[in-house]
Amino acid sequence: MIPTLFPDRHPVAFLVHPRTDVAADLGGICRPLGWVPNGVYAAALRRVEFPSPVTGTLRFADDPARTAGWLITVPLTPRDLLSGGRRAQRIIGRAVDRAAQLGARTVGLGALTAPATAGGAALRHRTDIGVTNGNAFTAAMTLLGAQRLLDDLPGDALVAVVGATGSVGGCLTRLLAQRTPNPLLLVARNEARLRSLRASLPAGRAVATTDLDRVRDADLVILLTSAEDALLGSRHLKRGAAVLDDTQPRNTRPELLLERPDVRIVDGGLVSVPGVQRRGFIGLPPGVAYACLAETLLLGLSGHRGHYSLGSPSPEQATLLLDVARQARHLGFTLAAPHSFGQPVTVTRRFESPLPNHPPVTPPQVAPRGEVIA
Repeated sequence: MIPTLFPDRHPVAFLVHPRTDVAADLGGICRPLGWVPNGVYAAALRRVEFPSPVTGTLRFADDPARTAGWLITVPLTPRDLLSGGRRAQRIIGRAVDRAAQLGARTVGLGALTAPATAGGAALRHRTDIGVTNGNAFTAAMTLLGAQRLLDDLPGDALVAVVGATGSVGGCLTRLLAQRTPNPLLLVARNEARLRSLRASLPAGRAVATTDLDRVRDADLVILLTSAEDALLGSRHLKRGAAVLDDTQPRNTRPELLLERPDVRIVDGGLVSVPGVQRRGFIGLPPGVAYACLAETLLLGLSGHRGHYSLGSPSPEQATLLLDVARQARHLGFTLAAPHSFGQPVTVTRRFESPLPNHPPVTPPQVAPRGEVIA
């Protein structure tokens, strides 16, 4: 028996939601739910505010008798979360109520529940439970994933951060500037925020642009944006480029690997947690978790009280969580082995296993051309 560390640990909850294929995700929770057409789900979820059910539990291997956390499913589609405004925030707020009722002292915002609440800032008023968007540890794990890919690229490889001004993107950009020598290309839609971010970096460290087409100059593309019309296509990538896709729902499609066999696409934000026993469907194999879930669990382990990552986290918050993760290494909390579309892959060659059974994806739309910010 591994000795129990972290005596002040407390239970947590983590919010998830159906991804693009609602039927497939709900079928992972209860098989008959997978038989209902996606259109029926989409219509029902738009019209009715269903309660958020508990769909899974989490336990630690060093204390298996105690519940470490609960998975709570927010009954909204990705489109509803991105465009739902106050309605989406109200439904998410009820899910947070459910977490507090269960006894959780920290709740993590999974996938699009974070941007739907302005990175959790819309929940800052909650005093009964701590809230985290999980983006500090996500930025930290994305940094480690990028460094792993950079080991196989030229020393002067250009790194593009798509979604650089977002919650994860801002923190990651600063970490990259601190910990790698590579030139940076910052891509986002808001020119004012881009200018501000670039100004916060050492002079000459980065170029900023609102033009997604500029990423074709990059050797490594880190994809962080949750925008529905920012799908990365073949024409956006240079020959031999590597892509680290840290979006959920993801903004790359499996067909891209057939169109561009020279390109490598690696799933970002995945953490190895062999010491976490999970019951419930999150679209990942046992022993693997999203970094935002891992952050929530680390906060519970450490006994942290109050909010943590709200809005845009700082590099210092990311570094602190890396320290906690090192203390919890008997449970894992390390960068997961590389995967591509959920399948194991090496980082020195393209993904060659059979493609998973994904539904057809709408062809990528071209983002409006922007001017390079000098």
